[in-house]
Amino acid sequence: MAKNNPANYRPCKVTCACGATFEVISNKDEVSVEVCSNCHPFYTGKQGRASKAGQVEKFNKKYGFNQKDTKEAA
Repeated sequence: MAKNNPANYRPCKVTCACGATFEVISNKDEVSVEVCSNCHPFYTGKQGRASKAGQVEKFNKKYGFNQKDTKEAA
């Protein structure tokens, strides 16, 4: 970065598509975002977990195993 051209940081208003607004420090006056921490599923807890139910059964069916074979082997 050039020594004669320092960054001009100032308060910046961030507006989300959900309507939430907050301030950060930036070199721009205003920023618009589509997703923020108020509406992102990961932060709000509304994100569904990936379902792994049936994966073991799918594997066993694919390779010809059944429950009796796996219990006897253990």
